[in-house]
Amino acid sequence: MSESITETHFENLKLIHRGKVRDLYEVEDKLLMVATDRISAFDVVMNEPVPDKGKVLTRLSLFWFDFLKDIVPNHLITAEVEQYPEICRPYREILRGRSMLVRKAEPLPVECIVRGYISGSFWKAYLKNTTVCGFELPEGLRESEKLPRVLFTPSTKAEQGLHDENISIEKMEELFGREQTAKIAEICVKIYEKAADYARTKGIIIADTKFELGMFEGELILIDEVLTPDSSRFWPEDQYKVGGGQPSFDKQFLRDYLLTLDWDKTPPPPSLPEEILEKTGNRYREALERITGNSL
Repeated sequence: MSESITETHFENLKLIHRGKVRDLYEVEDKLLMVATDRISAFDVVMNEPVPDKGKVLTRLSLFWFDFLKDIVPNHLITAEVEQYPEICRPYREILRGRSMLVRKAEPLPVECIVRGYISGSFWKAYLKNTTVCGFELPEGLRESEKLPRVLFTPSTKAEQGLHDENISIEKMEELFGREQTAKIAEICVKIYEKAADYARTKGIIIADTKFELGMFEGELILIDEVLTPDSSRFWPEDQYKVGGGQPSFDKQFLRDYLLTLDWDKTPPPPSLPEEILEKTGNRYREALERITGNSL
């Protein structure tokens, strides 16, 4: 296990954004994405890192970018640090295994969420009204049940610390037009279905996931991370049981722990015990090993 990275400071490079997990630098006309070991829950970044988390996220994203490239192109140029511009050379040991040099796309102003199963906030909304995000769902669905069909449910992109809000397809059409909205939805459903079918062969159910798309030279491309435990719900198929929450390979384990505390889900976050960090990290690593067949 390598030393954890919670934040990067590359003096020669221009930092343009520090997100919940990633530090983003501008390098010439490209972007350098660095996945740290930070972890967030309920939109709050925890104080303690999860060792190797950034490397797991990077390795999984690289796998999926390659696996899905026949459906949609992506922003990856290279993840080989020796091929990065010379200005990155002093930082290559930090960058190795946890970074990607990518094209500078214009991100779409929506989160592209795809759901195959009813869970999380979508389940909570369904309990109040069977019409969710503009979709009329049958009555009597149970928590974690497979949906009658895969749904594309976009949401707004909130500022850090605030929560995204679900929007209807009609609202999205006001932003992008009907044709482009349909194209975005079609791409997202296709890549979810291909990935979900593959993951089932590895004993993992992808309940839902969040994609990021952007525009590059007039074309829609897949950007940011893709199908990681940070952006998806991964459930072990052999433990799947309809009618409640599921064990998972993502940070639901951390969320469940936090829900046992007297914490109001606003900063500052509580301190995390070593055991919780270790078990969360183990779940991330197991997801990587199951999906790719390789460990770090």
